[in-house]
Amino acid sequence: MNEVRRTAAALEVRGLDVYYGHSHALQGVDLTLEAGVFSVVGRNGMGKTTLCKAIMGLVPVSGGSIRIRGDEITRQPPAHIARLGVGYVPQGRRLWRSLSVDEHLRLAAGLRRGAWTVERIYKTFPRLAERKDHGGGQLSGGEQQMLAISRALLTNPRLLIMDEPTEGLAPVIVAQVEEMLLRLGEDGDMSVLVIEQNIGVATAVSRNVAIMVNGRVNRIIDSVRLAADRELQQRLLGVGMHAGLELDLDVPPADTEAKPPPQQTRPGGAIRIYMSNPTPPTRWSQPVPIARIEAAARMFSTQVMRLDETARRRREPVAAQTQGPPVVLVVGTLDTKGTELRFIRDIIAGTGLRTRLIDVSTSGRHAASDVSAQEIALNHGRGGSAVFGPDRGAAVAAMAEAFASWLRRQNNVAGVISAGGSGAASLVAPGMRMLPVGVPKLIVSSVASGDVGPYVGPADITMMHSVTDVQGLNSISRAVLANGANALAGMVKARLDQHSRKDRGDSGLPSVGITMFGVTTPAGQKIAADLREDFECLVFHATGVGGRSMEKLVDSGQLAGVIDLTTTEVGDLLMGGVFPAIDDRFGAIIRSRVPYVGSVGALDMVNFGAPETIPERYRGRKFHVHNPQVTLMRTTAEENERMGHWIADRLNRMDGPVRFFLPEGGVSALDARGQSFWDPDADAALFRTLERNVRQTANRQLIRIPKNINDPEFASTIVSAFRTLFGRIGARRRLAR
Repeated sequence: MNEVRRTAAALEVRGLDVYYGHSHALQGVDLTLEAGVFSVVGRNGMGKTTLCKAIMGLVPVSGGSIRIRGDEITRQPPAHIARLGVGYVPQGRRLWRSLSVDEHLRLAAGLRRGAWTVERIYKTFPRLAERKDHGGGQLSGGEQQMLAISRALLTNPRLLIMDEPTEGLAPVIVAQVEEMLLRLGEDGDMSVLVIEQNIGVATAVSRNVAIMVNGRVNRIIDSVRLAADRELQQRLLGVGMHAGLELDLDVPPADTEAKPPPQQTRPGGAIRIYMSNPTPPTRWSQPVPIARIEAAARMFSTQVMRLDETARRRREPVAAQTQGPPVVLVVGTLDTKGTELRFIRDIIAGTGLRTRLIDVSTSGRHAASDVSAQEIALNHGRGGSAVFGPDRGAAVAAMAEAFASWLRRQNNVAGVISAGGSGAASLVAPGMRMLPVGVPKLIVSSVASGDVGPYVGPADITMMHSVTDVQGLNSISRAVLANGANALAGMVKARLDQHSRKDRGDSGLPSVGITMFGVTTPAGQKIAADLREDFECLVFHATGVGGRSMEKLVDSGQLAGVIDLTTTEVGDLLMGGVFPAIDDRFGAIIRSRVPYVGSVGALDMVNFGAPETIPERYRGRKFHVHNPQVTLMRTTAEENERMGHWIADRLNRMDGPVRFFLPEGGVSALDARGQSFWDPDADAALFRTLERNVRQTANRQLIRIPKNINDPEFASTIVSAFRTLFGRIGARRRLAR
């Protein structure tokens, strides 16, 4: 069984020892990279670059073993290791100043054949294409790093080793490198070992992070915990205050009789800071005696408490919290709603479910919880200082962003419940909306009897009116909160039971999203009927929220493909209709690269309410009264050109398989010969704009069909194209019969 696992591992290092003379640089390093991206962090001089060089055969190995996909490469020459499929981006780039960009790439391209070609590199890094005739010494730091990465990719490695890929780069280039690492990890064609000092990059691209201290892998830690623990980051980077580094080591402290330093005091008073490293540590350093740390301690006051180490260690390890058994999150502002939220928590816990109490208060006051507000705030891009400010509105918005970022990294959420007023709902709703459809989400709030659209959005959030304000427990609030708690517990248990009963050997039918409107119903129904034997067809009403709901499922990985027959929401977005898309329409397709078949369904119209609600600027236009509450306005050639430019821009960003169909016989039931919206010139303007602006490739094609969108032949063409695209990417799953 172990041999099977070893063969599958992209990289396996066991007991690796490397010496420089008498200096023991790597001391029994153990490391396994199964697949994807794995980060290694640590201060300068901890042995990270030596680890890279040892894997590449650039330094002699004294002991231990290194395996690549099961092949032993220990003590093999670098050329042999490279031919086995190991690519290397060295620290400092190591380019040839006299060779041009193109010469660098052509030189590397002959080692191993594969998906990465010089042409693909130029497409991925357009800046290199612009500078292809420039020498390595004429490039900026960011361009040099792009070239170093490209040179390694052209060897088409199975394992790519990147030593400090973001060192010395501008923030915008760092973001590009981070995005590229994420894509490489998602593609699955190669595994990547990233050596980094940039904690933000290391934790963003990798689920787990190895920490190197004095030539050893001291621990492998969940990236969520490392990203949230600022004190640990300071110790790892060798900056700021080093509080007790020796406690993280396997070496016993020199002064075993000394007492441990006292714990931090509660906020509002002073906290004690311990300087564990008066002199910057090296790989030969011994731990600083605790008595010396105690003598150097200083006192500081603070307004925002950092969790003390003892309290942090008493709680569950973060890795277990984020990846363990399913847990129900009880979330809210514990500084004002603590009694009510604990009442909910106790009821849910009483049903046998595991719970966690999450504080999202913005006051900065400490409240007993499983995850504190300060810990949540650290997930904001600018840290806690962005959350705990004097402007309450800005603080609520920042905490909502931080909570959503924190929640995105939790992998074991069985359900979420909150209670409070409009502020609490605003804090938790954005995070809830990011959870997959089907995960129970409930908000008990005094705003639930009004317009809940801004809170619910495209998600399946349940909102329950609190009747009285959520302010203390009384006979009414107890009944309502208990109903909410028991309702959520029931939803969670039913969902868990359903998952436990599901036959694991039956993957079911893949789901496909289809957009439809009243005037494209015949086409939508035929497409769904033709596909239902092999796909679960989910039809979305293209009324603004319908498109958002479909794309939310795409982002959640719950749709295997999309047939975007009806894109009418774009017209309402650009012309001010009542069923508008948001600016991120098509964004989920761009991000996920799922198979996409689209069309221009119902782009001949903009939707308004009753006739008297139509904006004055549109008076005198051609209208069709769909019903007393819905009035349709025919779009003009100029408006169609505008929509064509907007859609073309989004289609050009799609890297997945794309087929976009143009029905020359009309884009809706009203846009057919003899019907009220029939206007071939306006349709031609839309088609012409799309064809002129969409960059067509083998993967992205526009196709004209001489039929109306509701003709059976048009629907059959859509179905055939979707089946072809879905089969080509090798993702089709059939129902076991």
